[in-house]
Order: sequence, then C-alpha cells, then structure tokens
Amino acid sequence: MSSSSTLILIPARMAATRLPGKPLLDIAGLPMVVQVLRRAEAAGIGPVAVATDTDEIAAVVKAHGGQVVMTRADHPSGSDRIAEALGTLDPDGKVEIVINVQGDVPTIQPDSIRAVLAPLTDPQVEIATLAAEIHSDEEATNPNVVKVIGSPLAPRRLRALYFTRATAPWGEGPRYHHIGLYAYRRAALQRFIGLPPSPLEQRERLEQLRAIEAGMRIDVGLVDEVPRGVDTPADLETARRFFSSQH
Repeated sequence: MSSSSTLILIPARMAATRLPGKPLLDIAGLPMVVQVLRRAEAAGIGPVAVATDTDEIAAVVKAHGGQVVMTRADHPSGSDRIAEALGTLDPDGKVEIVINVQGDVPTIQPDSIRAVLAPLTDPQVEIATLAAEIHSDEEATNPNVVKVIGSPLAPRRLRALYFTRATAPWGEGPRYHHIGLYAYRRAALQRFIGLPPSPLEQRERLEQLRAIEAGMRIDVGLVDEVPRGVDTPADLETARRFFSSQH
C-alpha cells in the first residue's frame, strides 16, 4: 500500500438476488466490479482495493491487476465491510480518509469520485457524499430515489439535514437525488459503525440517517449526473449501452 492518506474501497459481494453473480457480470468486456475498479483508479486520489468475502470475486480482481482484501461474510452493511478492510490494509492508522465506492455503479465518473473529497476541506465535516439535481417528476416521486434535504452552503455544496424516500422538500425549488458514494474521516467511520441502528434509519431503510440522528455532520457535493446502479437486468442493459456509446 502507498503512503497516501486517502484510500478508496469497493465493497463487493455475491448476495444480490435480483441479478445473481452481479459483480462478475460482463460490461463492455470486463466484469462489473473491475469496471468500477478502473474508474476508482482513474480518479487518481489514492490506492484502491476491493473488499469482498467471496473467493471468486477476489480471483477476478487479482487477475485484472487489482488489490483485494478479504473480509468476514457476516457484515450487516458495506460500511462495516470497509471498516474491517481498512483495519487490515492500514493497521498503523496512516489513512485519514476512506472513500466507499459501491461495487455496482460501473458508470461512476472519476471526476465524481474526486468531487466527494471537497466537503472534507472543512474540518467540521465528518462524512461527505454526493447528489445531483432532480429534473423529472418520476425521479422526484420514486421511493427508490433517495432525496437529500440540505441547507445550501456554496453553489455546489449542501449541509445534509435529512435523507428520505419521500418527495421532499415541499414547495418550489430544487430537489436532489442522493448518490450513495461516501468519504469518511477515519474516526467518523469508526464511530458510525459502533452506533446502533437508529429509528429513522430503520423506518426509511437508509443507513446514513444513523449518522444524522447521532448528530454527525454530513456535507454533500453537487455533481451534474447520477451514476446508475445496476440492480436489475434492465439496469445491466443500460450500463452496457452507456459503455458502447463511449466508443
């Protein structure tokens, strides 16, 4: 591992029921998890590793030259998985910031991964994440689209007040589609995984509300587009079309 103070971790596991073997599905000639790995590497902000509990994923990542850290199979969330991986890769505590890039967002742009670091220039910010403005009613009313409600701090920055599946906030003005990419200060990650699941987290089924309810500060960098996650066969075809249009 290099001496960089920033580490990008990609949690990946085989448990998806709607799309069996999801991390290894082919997208433009590479397994999906490797496409994500390539984009994280292209961000150029620190070493990248895939955190997995699956030998098959580990073998594929290594075959494509990537770094792998094996983790326990019983983690309740990706945050717990990256915390274990961080301890394994950096037991001496040199890494200060950990970026969690989901393993099923092959269309994430390297610029977006870099953008998540900007809010952490403020020492008061413990966790940083991303969002993009919503431009359609379908997106605004879809409960699968998580909305972030925040106070504007700067032209491309919000302080997060709440996350919800509801259409919010009410009234005229922009709404923002939350993008599930996080940058944690190391101490914030350790605090977060030590907290019990919170009432609103359980009600909305949104893990980040645990941090909000505990009074942790999350700031949001605004980017221009939402990278599409791959959860269904239709999503997979959309991602494949995206890559074919790049060439």
